[in-house]
Amino acid sequence: MDDLTRLANGVVWPGFLGDDVPRWLESELRGGLAGVVYFAQNLQGDTAALSARIHEIAPHALIGIDEEGGSVTRLETSTGSTVPSAAQLGMLDDLDATYDTAAEIARRCAAVGVDVVLAPVADVNTDPRNPVIGTRAFGSDTALVSRHVAAAVQGIQDTGIAACAKHFPGHGDTHTDSHHDLPRVDATAAEMAEIHLPPFTAAVRAGVRAIMTAHISVPAWGEIPATLNSAVLGLLREDGFDGVIVTDALDMAAIRETVGIGGGAVRALAAGADLLCVGNPTNPGPAMMPDQDERDFRAARDAIVAALRSGELSRERVEEAARRVAAMAAQTADARGTGQEGALDAEGVVRRAMVVRGEVVAYPDGPATVVDIRRPSSLAVDSAAGHVATALAAGGPVIRRDAETADGEAVAEIVAGARTRRSILLVDRLDETSAQRAVATAVSGGAPDTAIVNVGVPSAGVPGATVLEVAAASLVAAQVARRILIGN
Repeated sequence: MDDLTRLANGVVWPGFLGDDVPRWLESELRGGLAGVVYFAQNLQGDTAALSARIHEIAPHALIGIDEEGGSVTRLETSTGSTVPSAAQLGMLDDLDATYDTAAEIARRCAAVGVDVVLAPVADVNTDPRNPVIGTRAFGSDTALVSRHVAAAVQGIQDTGIAACAKHFPGHGDTHTDSHHDLPRVDATAAEMAEIHLPPFTAAVRAGVRAIMTAHISVPAWGEIPATLNSAVLGLLREDGFDGVIVTDALDMAAIRETVGIGGGAVRALAAGADLLCVGNPTNPGPAMMPDQDERDFRAARDAIVAALRSGELSRERVEEAARRVAAMAAQTADARGTGQEGALDAEGVVRRAMVVRGEVVAYPDGPATVVDIRRPSSLAVDSAAGHVATALAAGGPVIRRDAETADGEAVAEIVAGARTRRSILLVDRLDETSAQRAVATAVSGGAPDTAIVNVGVPSAGVPGATVLEVAAASLVAAQVARRILIGN
């Protein structure tokens, strides 16, 4: 392996298929690869043993994971998260609870050999329609988000592993999912500086070791995606951040379908990024190739090598990026096994955070009918996770309905069913323009003893209805909501 290939490897962070180290990955780890990012499909076996094997091959390899608590978990994908969400913590506004929750997430990650937690989310969720952030954010208030981001960074990094705040310069004012398209934020530069940048400054002041970019276009700073925009990434350096700038996944449509994984890798490095997250090789779904992981990795790495050879990308820029990555890797390697002990009363935090609007008429302590009208899950957020409805139903039937396509007859059928058999209406969007709100309003009018459980962004409620503002599609949130509904 030549020097340029090894140099390029040092700034690439791919995903891979399976729960063992594939041959190509072992070879690249020995050739200086920065590390890997775990996704749910990698965690089906002994994850601690998998991490130990990776670190045996390459002691300074960085293992990263999206583990946010609430609606986004990799470690508990099959069951649902047992950790509070950022939105719940923001509703509670108890910085000790946020610190303790972040530390618990970090302890769980460290226990399976992870070095970097891709959290906290530092976005200010100002658009209630946001399909990709929502309850992943601490809230819609800049000052609140900023103080909780700082607490979360400290909670994670006090365990010895690195935090990665995301998604710079702020993904909260969007209603498009960058996994599928390029979101556009039409805020002015002054509005971005006032509303969306302060939580990242808070993360920097708290000593965060990494910050992840967003694939969003902010025309105030230019039309190209922030990940590829030197004017945007330069703001982090101007703010005093000298840690690792990590790209969001280059396999997301906002990059893959515009400049491609390879083009995105080269342009992101040129713009000032240091570590290139390639993405989840299972994202293509049925179109996934058996060697999709290696294909995506090579698309990024080989493009960097070609750009170095042609002079399109300066060697000095890539060496600077690689030094930053290596420095973070050395810090995390030295800290392995040094984290503190601790415990989190997750149920207690969630219960204190939860808001009940209206009066709950207690449900029987037995099976219940759940009518689930939530949006489908996305690549980023398992918002329609089955474990939520299952926990609420406690053995009762779960009826799935699509609020977006429900006509008057379908809504009348839902109302009639709730009137005949007392039900729980499960929603994840209750803002004024939501189709779910229209259904919820009809149900509350026709079957007023129906409780509405909202696992999405907290709302102003539905007139005359009982609404539990749960703020997470997680197992622990559903369990607490169930206990409230039965009067326990």
